[in-house]
Amino acid sequence: MFFRSYFDEKLAQYSYMVACQKTGEAIVIDPARDITPYVETAKKEGFRLTAATETHIHADFVSGARQLANDYGVTLYLSDEGDENWKYQYTDHLSAKLVKDGDVFMIGNVEFKVMHTPGHTPESISFILTDRGGGSVEPMGIFTGDFVFVGDVGRPDLLEKAAGVKGTAHSGAAQMYESIQKFKQLPDYLVVWPGHGAGSACGKSLGAVPLSTVGYEKANNWALQEMDKEQFQKELLKDQPEPPKYFAVMKKVNKVGPAVLTNETIPYVESYESLEQYLSQEDIIVIDTRLGNEFAQGHIEGTINLPYTKIFTNWAGWILDYDKKLVVIAAREQTTEIQHSLESIGLDKIVAFASPRTVNEAPDLEKYINIDVDQLKAQYEKDDVYVVDIRQQGEWEAGHIPTAHHYMLGYLEEEAANLPKDKKIIVHCQSGARSAIGTSLLQAKGFKNVENMASGFAGWKKENGPIVQL
Repeated sequence: MFFRSYFDEKLAQYSYMVACQKTGEAIVIDPARDITPYVETAKKEGFRLTAATETHIHADFVSGARQLANDYGVTLYLSDEGDENWKYQYTDHLSAKLVKDGDVFMIGNVEFKVMHTPGHTPESISFILTDRGGGSVEPMGIFTGDFVFVGDVGRPDLLEKAAGVKGTAHSGAAQMYESIQKFKQLPDYLVVWPGHGAGSACGKSLGAVPLSTVGYEKANNWALQEMDKEQFQKELLKDQPEPPKYFAVMKKVNKVGPAVLTNETIPYVESYESLEQYLSQEDIIVIDTRLGNEFAQGHIEGTINLPYTKIFTNWAGWILDYDKKLVVIAAREQTTEIQHSLESIGLDKIVAFASPRTVNEAPDLEKYINIDVDQLKAQYEKDDVYVVDIRQQGEWEAGHIPTAHHYMLGYLEEEAANLPKDKKIIVHCQSGARSAIGTSLLQAKGFKNVENMASGFAGWKKENGPIVQL
């Protein structure tokens, strides 16, 4: 048997390839939208991509299962659990097999047994792997998707918070409790291959270690400790972070079927004169992927700063309008990776990339000031200053600047109308990364007297600035 894991650090998402070395057949579990890594591995190892499967209808990224079926004719093994609201709708003209709890399918001589593990979503399934070709009658491990993570379990509130399906958080937590009781009956030696690692919004305390075992999770995972159902539900639902708004879009996209990518060439604009044709179009958003400090020193008015760092994909999904086209200011060597990052969450409408050189050629550049803790201390209590804390609710409640007002970054644009335009606005987050995005958003919305507290709340705390807690 052949095994390979893949990790997208911007989505904290794991996918896997398993192949039978005797027959050359290979399956991809929870494929990302960019299927290139799987194709390259199969080619290198001499395998044929014959199947793909998903543990559930994903909410945080666009699945590559349909792309694999379209490009390589793979057979899709998809969940048939859950009610009519959780059925795949794009399988009519594809080779697809719907599976339920207890079903078994083979990829060459490698066995996959389906285990229904609802809780994160009603249709969630896990796959228990046994290497029959290697002579084993005992299972090796389990692909848990968003069911059991290293140190945590999947959150059950996404359907209610992100997709607006009322009343599902409590029932999902109850289902998760029952699924965990089944999981705890599995052999301790089983390897656990989760769908996400630390940084994912699909749980609240995911570990950074890429795999675990059933026994280790039983001993160390808070959710697998002895407690009654009511206590478990309360603990599971407590302190879950805000789910990104784009999760609702992803759930629909993966249910009805993602668009098949055709890999058309996107033009790369190298002069301001060429870029100018896009700037005045109302259905276009221009994002600038340079680092925050560089953006602050000069940028084209109306552009949004989304630095291409680890947090890029998440905040692109939070902030960008899926109905609008995108122009992306980025270095040429980054364009392919940026395109894949945006497409991974369904932001497919990229009409052009533009060189950072176009910014330098622009006739009038906008700027903003980065301030430090001492500069904020000197003015945060003034009547004509309005401090905006754009961190998450849990961060805000744990401690914040006394005069600050809370507007979480993901909702900042739609709540901007509530901010005063007759005061100086000072934006901060925890470390300065999110506030650079937020400052650019406010400038694009017409707030010109705005500053960014670059060292964030962490710097404020380090310098013994006053703090209040809820």
